[in-house]
Amino acid sequence: MMTVLAQKDFKIRYRNSVLGFLWSLLNPLAYMVILTLVFSLLLRVSIPNFAAWVLIGILVWRFFSIGTAQGLSTLVANPSLVSKVCIPRHVIVLSNNVANFLGSALEFLVLVPLLALLGVDLTAYALFLPVILVSEFLLVFGLSLSLSALNLRYRDFYQLWDIALQLGFFLSPIVYDASLIPSGFQLVYSLNPVTRLIESARDIFLLNKLPTLFDNAVILSSIAIILAFGFLIFRRLEGRFAEEL
Repeated sequence: MMTVLAQKDFKIRYRNSVLGFLWSLLNPLAYMVILTLVFSLLLRVSIPNFAAWVLIGILVWRFFSIGTAQGLSTLVANPSLVSKVCIPRHVIVLSNNVANFLGSALEFLVLVPLLALLGVDLTAYALFLPVILVSEFLLVFGLSLSLSALNLRYRDFYQLWDIALQLGFFLSPIVYDASLIPSGFQLVYSLNPVTRLIESARDIFLLNKLPTLFDNAVILSSIAIILAFGFLIFRRLEGRFAEEL
């Protein structure tokens, strides 16, 4: 069932689109060009190979933002499936996240040759990428469980999460170096799991090293907490799903 739903979600995303999946590549590339022009040329940012650096951050953020935003509306968008008691409701959310995972994985596959064109020397450390992607998938799934259940009960959550994502973009080191954060806020800032995922991806591609123990500890602990909280909220609200539709 989950495989069928995931395939359906993946196909729907690009149905009736002239360029189809190419939009998933053109969008981050356009951001990369714009941000490189603004920050590297106009604002004189001194980060080495800024184009590659910012592209990695954009793709990690896209995986998180698109996955949670679409996961949030999954239950509302599938009332016929939610009302069928024979289907575990969390599978509906999971299938949507799997479709997003497939799209993001394809984007990262295209990233590899792009990085080579941008002058990045790829090493065996890049093989750690699937671990980062799976970790982010679990993080997105945990958030999608709680967000989808809460959005079904309180439809304002869609707007609230949209604002949270806009804030999160600037609270993550996508267009600036994390070292710019004042020392008094460094510890709190570093506990953002999305920040750790972005830094981990940059480590394996640009610095040719594995993510640090701190990165792994923050990511794994965040996954455990968010998944547990997600299932708790989902199970607590699940009994009234059909009434909320």
